Amino acid sequence: MAAADRKAYPLRVDPELWAAVERCASADLRSVNSQVECLLREALKARGVKLKAAVPRKRGRPARSK
Repeated sequence: MAAADRKAYPLRVDPELWAAVERCASADLRSVNSQVECLLREALKARGVKLKAAVPRKRGRPARSK
């Protein structure tokens, strides 16, 4: 899934909550954005909402063109 395929959404969050999410993201070696997405998926799953599995994104540097 390319960045253009993802929905951008401005989010206002309590500073203490944001700091906690940052700590969790750091502990899980994730960006804050991907941590928020993971937490949302977990919360929806706990409520019984079924989603398609997340498409894993390629990691690392893009291949060098010759």
